[in-house]
Amino acid sequence: MAAPSFDNMNGKIWMDGEFRDWADAKVHVLTHAMHYASSVFEGQRAYKGKIFKLEEHTERLFASAEILGMNVPYTPAQINDACNELLEIQGLTDAYCRPVIWRGSEMMGVSAQKNTIHAAVAIWEWPSYFSPGARLKGLRLEISKWRRPSPETIPTQAKAAGLYLICTLSKHTAEANGFDDALMMDYRGQIAEATGANIFFVKDGELHTPTPDCFLDGITRRSVIALAKKRGINVIERAIMPEEMADFEQAFLTGTAAEVTPLAEIGPYNFTVGEITKSLMLDYDALVRGELA
Repeated sequence: MAAPSFDNMNGKIWMDGEFRDWADAKVHVLTHAMHYASSVFEGQRAYKGKIFKLEEHTERLFASAEILGMNVPYTPAQINDACNELLEIQGLTDAYCRPVIWRGSEMMGVSAQKNTIHAAVAIWEWPSYFSPGARLKGLRLEISKWRRPSPETIPTQAKAAGLYLICTLSKHTAEANGFDDALMMDYRGQIAEATGANIFFVKDGELHTPTPDCFLDGITRRSVIALAKKRGINVIERAIMPEEMADFEQAFLTGTAAEVTPLAEIGPYNFTVGEITKSLMLDYDALVRGELA
């Protein structure tokens, strides 16, 4: 049996201050967000009935909204409460949580100062972003032709819907070519990130990761850096050129959806699923489940 469409699932969605039946959480076809991408969102995971780093995610959600000039009609505490209450209403313990804020339909055009700002939260069961088999043996990534843009062209520090169009294009192309995902360079030709996750490399017992100056400094990314330092692993944040991948031994992705996922291949470059990657996978799994201080 095919999985239900995301507009036809069971349960409730918190929308504009109230819990609505899932199928009734609708917006108009002329909603500004649909035409002009005036929307910001977060991706969160709940483990054992607790949403991991909920407050940090909500803080980033509001920061993204502020960057897009949206005055949210709710407080961070109200959004946090909605997330926690909805998790209980949905009867889930391990789940994915998606808060979203967007402009409504009062004005249609590039200008949208009078548009109402809306907010919603949806929670559903969502297992690993990548298949368990692929995750354990390491993913295969294609190198995308699309590049992460300069901060002078778009607000790259916001988790905004418009920034994900090239991610969708990149991932569709990669999957059509038999890969799991795609690695994106930035506007300078330096390694940036995958389509929805940050990237790390291992060389000589040290971690190397791109400086997040034109893409998100992920909350999972920061958590993994802290875990690595706790293990005494040196973490180097710097500009990384694609040809350097020939000298890296291990590679992995980090993100709320991806968690910590090893890589086996990026374009012509190959990597092993080594001990540092495995250790950080286990550490992260323990951290999010409250088994690691």
